[in-house]
Amino acid sequence: MRVNDRNTMGPAASETGRLQDTQKPDRAGTSRTGAADSGGDRVEFSSSLGQLAQAIATDSATRAGRVQALAASYQAGQYRPDSQATSRGMIAEAIAAGHE
Repeated sequence: MRVNDRNTMGPAASETGRLQDTQKPDRAGTSRTGAADSGGDRVEFSSSLGQLAQAIATDSATRAGRVQALAASYQAGQYRPDSQATSRGMIAEAIAAGHE
């Protein structure tokens, strides 16, 4: 499997002409996009995507706060991990992975 990251390499040489064609002005002088005018593929995102993005952002902020608090506790020498809870979590995760 090969993955090309176009964000770092820019458009491929074969796509350069296609990109320019989709952005040429039409006869009326207005700019057109290839997908909208040519009957090409169309993508619509539902409100569920917005809700998912909001949930991920909230979770990320909560997680960052927890990691920062744990780091401060560790640096202060006050972090005391619960080895039983850690081992229970590891076993539960291994069991759940085995059922997939």
